[in-house]
Amino acid sequence: MKAFADYWGVEPRVCRPYRAQTKGTVESGVKYVKRNFLPGRTFIDGVDFQAQLDEWTATIADRRVHGTTHELPLTRVEREREHLVPLTGQRSFQQEARVSRLVAEDYLVSLATHRYAVPFRLIGQRVEVPRRGDTVQIFHRDREVATHPVLPGTHQFRILPEHGPGAIARLPRQRRSTLSGRAPCAASLPAVEIRDLACYEAVCGGAAAYEVQP
Repeated sequence: MKAFADYWGVEPRVCRPYRAQTKGTVESGVKYVKRNFLPGRTFIDGVDFQAQLDEWTATIADRRVHGTTHELPLTRVEREREHLVPLTGQRSFQQEARVSRLVAEDYLVSLATHRYAVPFRLIGQRVEVPRRGDTVQIFHRDREVATHPVLPGTHQFRILPEHGPGAIARLPRQRRSTLSGRAPCAASLPAVEIRDLACYEAVCGGAAAYEVQP
């Protein structure tokens, strides 16, 4: 909720439970509509409902003297308009909000069915993933650690070579290759082998990033 309030520039105020007088009259507007607009009306569909509500608001609700402000709502809104946040062109909070993700063992994080890579040293760490238009940004402790274009379709992933362990992962494999023909003990092998991204780069002809559909 705090992130939502920060995004729209709203300062939330906590009210004490069971103290109706601390909450103002936010519920009164609902009662006003239910008691003054709905009785005796019938509606064909949602479009008809909205049309009748708009007409009632413009001709009745906005032209009455409000019981709390003692002003016409039309007059009040014109006075407050300069302090309101314009919605035109503003992306929704759901599109812009950061979401928390845990970096998996393959150093990928998920977002909207896709998976995006981060530096492998962040495995097991929490990161925040906001989406900005056509770009996915990934932050760790408020520092940007990865940026990716939004992948098309569904269930794809994107890995950058610099995110992988590189030579660090090659050393254990080189040591194992020097063993005699004797098979290594299963207990000495890692649960999941980390494969150097250079292998994929060689197969893909030196591509800088990989977008793969499973």
